[in-house]
Amino acid sequence: MCSLHGFVWQSLPMHDRDIAAWRLESQWVTRPGQDAQAVVGNLLGVQAENLRQSEWAVAARTRSPRADAVPALLADGTVIRTHVLRPTWHYALAEDIGWLLDLTAPRVRGIAAGTLALKGFDEAVIARVADAVTRALTDQPNQTRQELRDAVAAAGMDIDGISIAQILSVVELDQLICSGVPRDGDHTYALFSERVPNPRRLDREEALAEIVVRYVTGHGPATTRDLAYWATLGLRDVSRGLAAAAGRLQSFRHNGRIYWHAAESEPPTAAGVPRGHLLLALDELHNGFQESRYVLDEAGLVPRATRYPAIGMALVDGQFVAVHTRTITPTSVRFDLNGWRDLGADDIAVLTEAAERVGSYLGLPATIQVR
Repeated sequence: MCSLHGFVWQSLPMHDRDIAAWRLESQWVTRPGQDAQAVVGNLLGVQAENLRQSEWAVAARTRSPRADAVPALLADGTVIRTHVLRPTWHYALAEDIGWLLDLTAPRVRGIAAGTLALKGFDEAVIARVADAVTRALTDQPNQTRQELRDAVAAAGMDIDGISIAQILSVVELDQLICSGVPRDGDHTYALFSERVPNPRRLDREEALAEIVVRYVTGHGPATTRDLAYWATLGLRDVSRGLAAAAGRLQSFRHNGRIYWHAAESEPPTAAGVPRGHLLLALDELHNGFQESRYVLDEAGLVPRATRYPAIGMALVDGQFVAVHTRTITPTSVRFDLNGWRDLGADDIAVLTEAAERVGSYLGLPATIQVR
C-alpha cells in the first residue's frame, strides 16, 4: 500500500468487469433502492434530457419500478429537472440543486453562453429573454417552452426554437427558472424561487467535499477525471474536494489509474441481481464517466469512436454486450438487439427478463429480437 494526503491506495486484484459490477451496486442497478427520491439522492444528478428514458433510468434502480414515480416528484417539487452539469438537463433533489448550481454553474454557463455568442446572442439578449420569461412565469407558472418562446416574441424578440432552448438553459443556470409541474407528461418551467424557496447553500470548500463524496458514493469506483467530467469542474477543484473528504473515501490502483470509492463500500462478492439490463447509453452507468466508462467493455468489443447516446445499452453481468432500439406501440414494447458479440442462450434469457421488467413498468407485454 502507499498513501498521499492521508489516503491509502490499496492493492486490490481488480479486473474491469469487477469495477463495473461494483458500480452497478453503487448506483443501485443491482441491489435496488427503496424509491425514486432515494435513487436521485444517491446519484446526486441523473442525466435527463430524454424524459421518458430518464424516468426509467430512475425507476429501474428501485425495488418496485413505477411509471408515475418521477412525474409525481417533479409535480410536488421534491425533484427538479433543470440544466446543471456539462451542460444538460439533470434530475436533482430540490434540497441539493442550490449548492450544486452555485458550485458547478459558472463553468457550465461559460460553455452555454459561449455557444450562444457564436450565434449572435450576447449577454444583453440573454438578460432581455430572462426578463420576459420571468415576467411571464410570475403571471402564470408552469408554462411550456413554446409558450415562453411566444412570450419572448411578444416582447419583441423572434428567436428560433433551438436558440430559445439554449438561452433558457442559461436562465436556468442563473437560478431564475427551473422545472415546473408537468402538464400532460410534458416539461414546463416555473420560477426557481417558487419551486425552491429555501435552497441549501454551502461554502465552496464544503461544496467540493460534498460533491466528491456524493459522486463517489453513488457512482464509484471512479477516477478524478471521471468526476471532473461529470461535474464540469477543474482537476484542481476535484483535488481540493478529495483533500476535504479525507477519511470518508478510499482508493486503489488499477491499470495505472487511481479509483476512489466510499470508505464503507466493498467490491461485491457475488454476481449482481438482476443480471441483465436495458438502459439508454445516456444512463449514469455510461455517461456518468469519461475516463473509465469502458470498464463496461472489458473485452474491448465496443468501437470507442462510435457515438450512440440516442440508442440503448444491453448489459449482462455489467458488460455492454449489445446496442438496442426500443419500439413502443399501444399494445407492446419490442427491443431490437445488435450484439457486439454473439449472444448465447444465457444472454438472451437474462435480457428477456430485463425486457419483461421494462414491459411491466410500461404495462405492456415485452419481447426482444436479436438482429
